[in-house]
Amino acid sequence: MTDLPRAVRQAMPLAREVAVEVAKPYGVCIRPVPLKRLDTHTGRWEIVDVPCGATLDAKCPSCAKRNRQLRRAQCREGWHLDHEPAITPDEPTDDQRWLVEFRADLQARRDQAASLGQDTADWDAAIEGLDVEINEAGMRGNVLGRTAPKRTRSTKRRQDAPNLPKRRMAATTLGRTFTSSDGKVYRPSLFVTLTLPSYGKVRDGVPADPETYDYRRAARDALHFSKLVDRFVQNLRRVAGYDVQYFATVEPQKRLAPHLHMAVRGTLARAEVKQIAAATYHQVWWPPADEVIFDGDHLPVWEDGVGYLDPDTGLVLPTWDEALDQLDADEAAKPLHMIRFGDQIDVKGVLAGTPDADQCIRYLSKYLTKSLSDSLDPDNPAQRDHAARMVEALRFEPCSPACPNWLRYGVQPKGAKPGMTPGRCCGKAHKPDHLGYAGRRVLVSRKWSNKTLAEHRQDRRTWVLEALGQPNETPDPHRYVWKPAPAGDANVAPLAIRLLRSVAERQRWRAHMAQLQAQADGQERSATEKAA
Repeated sequence: MTDLPRAVRQAMPLAREVAVEVAKPYGVCIRPVPLKRLDTHTGRWEIVDVPCGATLDAKCPSCAKRNRQLRRAQCREGWHLDHEPAITPDEPTDDQRWLVEFRADLQARRDQAASLGQDTADWDAAIEGLDVEINEAGMRGNVLGRTAPKRTRSTKRRQDAPNLPKRRMAATTLGRTFTSSDGKVYRPSLFVTLTLPSYGKVRDGVPADPETYDYRRAARDALHFSKLVDRFVQNLRRVAGYDVQYFATVEPQKRLAPHLHMAVRGTLARAEVKQIAAATYHQVWWPPADEVIFDGDHLPVWEDGVGYLDPDTGLVLPTWDEALDQLDADEAAKPLHMIRFGDQIDVKGVLAGTPDADQCIRYLSKYLTKSLSDSLDPDNPAQRDHAARMVEALRFEPCSPACPNWLRYGVQPKGAKPGMTPGRCCGKAHKPDHLGYAGRRVLVSRKWSNKTLAEHRQDRRTWVLEALGQPNETPDPHRYVWKPAPAGDANVAPLAIRLLRSVAERQRWRAHMAQLQAQADGQERSATEKAA
């Protein structure tokens, strides 16, 4: 090997990289997380590789593929459901009741101390710890519910938005059925695609004139797109007259704007769905962010115990709540931004079990394992420049109440802390891979399939174990104690060895599955021959 010319040696693939490439087709996680597991029954510690659970191909194709298949199964199972999902909370256990009773006693003692003017810090800490224990005991939410007052604004519709009809709500999640002349019952559903409006003429995903393209509006629409989707679902349920269930994914268009694909259980007239989309809007009632007050080196300064101060006057900048109070008190105030859908709306009827349904499910999961920026053409410099301009437009846009960019407009961010600098927000929306959209890529209603992702994952595990002829025993959750393996632990084998072990294990599984398939085929042939 050493006698070969250098150019020949460098052209040879690295053995370790080949091991990684071999692991991918077998579905082996290429970035496993080593954990230490203590078996409390035997007292034995062992190192166990746990899949990284990545959702993007760039991080781990195997885990991303599993997540995509899991979402497909979730979509398929809930789309044309023909029975009501029964979601009934379990009765509280004696331990859960005791925890809430103990919580009531602590609350009474805390309130008594407060009424006497005593320090309640210790009581508050004890209550906070007990609330965590209550959730860990299998109870959802907080005992007190919402404690902070909710800000409300007028719900009067805009004059430029058409009104929508409202039907009496029915206590169901199922859509209408239709019976044909031969007595066959059909339960159709919908596949809806919604896009954002135009910001300027585009050719092949690139603005024809970048100077006139409205990047500010495009950036703000991307930041608040998830809220617009929420409004659409509210309006859809209001018009449909039943608790519409949906499975939706957010994907990038070629012009880098997010758009929505939504599988809807049940059906409405196409004209109604388009009317709903046209009448849906979302107003962002945030403080003004169009006039720059502090920029460059002229930025607010932090003072401990006070907050951010104006560097010229020394006055304390208004806090987030104070800025909202000023906005509420101004009757002539206008929203910071108003977002609506564009004119391109596609509505398609789909029947269960048809090729159209399978195609739509594949389309829904097409981009789930890719970031929004993966739609960029690496050989198209104009599109890369377009993405760079979009990122720059997002740089100083406030992405949330806690965004440091509010300092640029004279407002202290919510939960302000020292070191905040406009233009350096670490929020997901400002990262190039997200292009302004920081919401979830998969949106699933609560009563879609009546199962959590963990339950869908367990269904797949059960199927595999049954196919392999192994018992499907539910492990005792209290049997094992897990701890992260420290860096440099001598018991953790090198990554290449762990990958090779996993590949060998998958090879055994596949051989066993192939053997079972051959046996099943042989039994089927024998049954056919006997019948003949």
